[in-house]
Amino acid sequence: MAVIELADLGADFTENPYPHYAGLRQLGAVHEVRGGDGWRFWLVVGYDECRAAFGDARLVKSSPAQDEEDRIMGRHLLISDPPDHTRLRRLVSREFTPRRVAQLRPRVQQITDRLLDAMLPAGRGDLVDALSFPLPITVICELLGVPDGDRDAFRAWSNEIVTPTDAQLARDSVLAMRDYLDALIGRRRDAEPGDDLLSALLRTEAEGDDRLSAAEVRAMAFILLVAGHETTVNLITNGVRALLDHPDQLAALRADPGLLDGAVEEVLRYEGPVENATFRFTREPVVYDGTEIPAGEPVLIGLASADRDPARFAEPDTFDIRRTAEGGAGHLAFGHGIHFCLGAPLARLEAKVAIGTLLERAPDLALDRAAERPEWLPGLLIRGTRRLPLRW
Repeated sequence: MAVIELADLGADFTENPYPHYAGLRQLGAVHEVRGGDGWRFWLVVGYDECRAAFGDARLVKSSPAQDEEDRIMGRHLLISDPPDHTRLRRLVSREFTPRRVAQLRPRVQQITDRLLDAMLPAGRGDLVDALSFPLPITVICELLGVPDGDRDAFRAWSNEIVTPTDAQLARDSVLAMRDYLDALIGRRRDAEPGDDLLSALLRTEAEGDDRLSAAEVRAMAFILLVAGHETTVNLITNGVRALLDHPDQLAALRADPGLLDGAVEEVLRYEGPVENATFRFTREPVVYDGTEIPAGEPVLIGLASADRDPARFAEPDTFDIRRTAEGGAGHLAFGHGIHFCLGAPLARLEAKVAIGTLLERAPDLALDRAAERPEWLPGLLIRGTRRLPLRW
């Protein structure tokens, strides 16, 4: 099978990759791909194969390729395998149970209302700057105890880490965030512990007096800060854009706000914020759909492709907020198996509150067609735009 050159897929691949993924699925469920930087990896694009790959113990998260990240930031959930992953997840998962997250709803609503109070009088503006970014970054920083004044720096570091524009700048951003977290953790450890998540991580214990080490606390704070806001920023933005691009679905949701849960699930399937899961590596040769991936190879699981696979979803390119109620559940936007997104309940809560409140308070919300065309984020990880100009 020929190597797929991403550069040959056309200039619109970043803006609209779905037709290209559809073409790849017709050729097979697994492809060897070469990115623009020349790096070769394997891309899984079929729904069944993606779901199988998530549960395949032969695909591991830790590898020599992750050694530098481990050395710089510490070992976190996204680069760990059992038994390390099992231990780390157990020690932190109690802070993200659905019950704990549900208790955050009043605060999420309060932050949303305050942001919309500031946003709506202008009559037009950028959704990302006004709501999609400040809501999740405020929530996760409050949870971790990060001071207000440091959040703009976090935004710059996080953006460069997740959607890098320059390799050296991305590395510098990781180092800057590491140094900041070390200082913040030191202050939390030396001062009276608070009721924030960082303090909870520092005192977390499990059976056998197990604790998170200092490096593990730093790594956990890092991944919660980055994953805890970058994905939700784009879930909210993609959701609003999808609804405005489909007036019939927007009208149905306005007529029946009870459809909001299903609308958020459909956004996750149709235009989820994570295009491909973070890299896994083959511990031994694996075969999917008749294609063998050799041992020691990097693998991307294609969430955006899997969730538009017609073998799993009827009319997959149709945005239908009633799909979940009609048996269309099962999207892979949050992954599957032991690495299923720890923050999924929080992301869902923030998206529902943000989108529902925005639609209620801005009944004539529309895309600002006169504004500059939004720029799509580069890379294969995050799916979204840097801005979303709106008017109301």
